[in-house]
Amino acid sequence: VYAMASAQTFAQNGVRIAAAMNCDKLCFGAENSINDLNEIVELLENKRINDKIHAAMKSGEYYPKALSAAVGTHHAAVINQPNNILALEYIKACKKHGIMPIAIRRKCVNHDEDVIRDGIASASKLREMIENGEPYDTLTPMTIPHPCTIQSIEPAILYRLKTITSEELRRIADVSEGLEYRIIEAAKQYNSLSEIFNTIKTKRYTMARIRRIILSAFLNITTELQSTPVPYLRILGIRSGWEELLKGAGLPLIVKVKADYEHLSQISAKEIFHVDLRAAEAMNIARKAEPINEFSQGVIKVS
Repeated sequence: VYAMASAQTFAQNGVRIAAAMNCDKLCFGAENSINDLNEIVELLENKRINDKIHAAMKSGEYYPKALSAAVGTHHAAVINQPNNILALEYIKACKKHGIMPIAIRRKCVNHDEDVIRDGIASASKLREMIENGEPYDTLTPMTIPHPCTIQSIEPAILYRLKTITSEELRRIADVSEGLEYRIIEAAKQYNSLSEIFNTIKTKRYTMARIRRIILSAFLNITTELQSTPVPYLRILGIRSGWEELLKGAGLPLIVKVKADYEHLSQISAKEIFHVDLRAAEAMNIARKAEPINEFSQGVIKVS
């Protein structure tokens, strides 16, 4: 649910999970130092700066231009770096939970750069190599036995887009300003996701945002669900002997999936878990391997 959200919602819920596990430090990637980022967070939390940004946007300016006018081109350039966008949201969320943020600076290659330098590749370059069947074992600590691509589930996504109603789309996370009609019209015209993405994209709606919206529509992630603070912790793996850490968790735990799911008291928590199940089934199709049953899959213990 939250992986399909904006940087702000993603960071808020990620840090909420860390806080619920009593973490006191959080590491994340960034293009700049933690001092630079902390300085910008102070700027962004300044009421006068925020008022200038909101006033500019009300007059029709897009956020990047409004931001530059309010904080200056240098600070705006730092803010708009891909990793920094999320890093700043992590810092804001960490401040609320008393967690120390630690920024690990990107080195050698930039975000989305199509090169390999000093044995390091960007995530987009790695994905491209995996999809093309190129060897990448020298660039990662392990290889992926059954890589998943969006092309593997493209027919299922197209079916959803061609049958969804405007009323259903209007409830999907991040859909606003009549975007539902652009999506439905594009889905009627084209039979490929790339063509649909390119048709829907505008200055206001970036390609990354469009992809998130389409996948949210596929999985039926609504605005209401995505605005619900993360309601439980699902434990995927733990180091042997560290089980004691789970006892002080600040949110309900899902360890034994079937039993713990039944004990979830919030209806929204069960709905969010159903989204995870739908995503897992989509992954099972994309993997083209033996399906993984989420209800029988145990916690991975590392020695």
